[in-house]
Amino acid sequence: MRVLIVDDEPGIRKTTGVAVQTMGHEVVSAPNGLRALKTLEEGPCDVCFLDVNLGGEDGLSVLEKLLQAQPSLVVVMFTAFANISTAVEAMRRGAFDFIPKPFTPDQIRQVFDKIVRARKLEQRVQQLESQLTEQTPQIDFDSSEPSVQRVLQMAFKAAETAATILILGPSGTGKSILAREIHRRGAQKDNAFVTVNCPSLSRELLESELFGHVKGSFTGAVGDTFGKVAAAEGGTLFLDEIGELPREIQPKLLRLLQEREYERVGEAKVRHSNVRVIAATNRNLTEEVKAGHFREDLFYRLNVISLMLPGLKDRPADLMRIAESYCTFFAAGLGKKARGLSPEVREAFVRYGWPGNLRELRNVIERAVILTSGDLIELADLPEEFSHRADASVAVGARVTLDQLETEHIRRTLASARNLDDAARTLGIDPATLYRKRQKLGLL
Repeated sequence: MRVLIVDDEPGIRKTTGVAVQTMGHEVVSAPNGLRALKTLEEGPCDVCFLDVNLGGEDGLSVLEKLLQAQPSLVVVMFTAFANISTAVEAMRRGAFDFIPKPFTPDQIRQVFDKIVRARKLEQRVQQLESQLTEQTPQIDFDSSEPSVQRVLQMAFKAAETAATILILGPSGTGKSILAREIHRRGAQKDNAFVTVNCPSLSRELLESELFGHVKGSFTGAVGDTFGKVAAAEGGTLFLDEIGELPREIQPKLLRLLQEREYERVGEAKVRHSNVRVIAATNRNLTEEVKAGHFREDLFYRLNVISLMLPGLKDRPADLMRIAESYCTFFAAGLGKKARGLSPEVREAFVRYGWPGNLRELRNVIERAVILTSGDLIELADLPEEFSHRADASVAVGARVTLDQLETEHIRRTLASARNLDDAARTLGIDPATLYRKRQKLGLL
């Protein structure tokens, strides 16, 4: 943290500064309120230790001015004339804490511990508020698909470590949701989960977004910023669509991963970071490396634990369970009585390719729940593309091969079954045989 010490006694400024620096923080100091305000103008601070008696100045008045200049500043008051009424008044005016003189380094350390705990709690509240605002259906991370089960098992084992994780898969498969769940299950869970969307900004702005910048480092840099890496300190930095990270920034990310070091834009000072990195992309990074668009050394550094999330069309055993859960969620939120899907809708869902994956399924179900007036979602409630019975010709007695008929029958049975065991019982085969048939027919 950047710590401002405001005291009219040089000895107090020096000894307090030494104590704070030994705890790993950056120190600036000021002898009076005017100089303190000037320091804040030069660059924001995280914490301020402020004396109640600044010679001829009232420290409580200076407190109000400092908080007006930087409302996020955490101010800790200290004075040789400690009393309850002064403490109460300081807290009423916005002070975070209050300690008496003379104080020990251990008391300073305890104050920092309180500040860190308070920040973690504030970040956790912000995360919960964000999740509630998004109104996302509950994700249970269950699956009847062996391939998905293996991915989740690997993900949750890796979550217990600090390993870098790369999540691959088509758009809409839930990569960001899985990344957040990995964070929630890891040792970093009490700290921030910070997302950087790599394709959203120009190269210059993305570099600043990641690492921060100093005032005047480029046009529009009117003040210092610390960047997303600093914001994720002790927590998780999620780099979404890492495959589109500009080539010029890739060496700096590699340095962060290998050396745990980085520099803000326009600053030569080396900063150290303790963040866990999770990256995701829908691109084939192996091909991007061959094409020269992505650094090979960065790819190998990101690819410590690689998780491939399959598209929804490759998860037939999960399709109906997820669709039903979305239906329940949106029906409750919209006050509708829809309780499930009609058989025709189930068949249409099985035939459909789901290019948008889970995101598309969510949108289709939400739309259908809004439009339906009955207990079940019907074909008429779905977008037009679901009304085309592309595989209607695959029926008993039609001019099709036995393989085509078997494939369609297994697809429809999986769609209507509760799980793989239930589907195997309906088909009159054991689950292992069903798995082999799905593998042979391309239904895995």
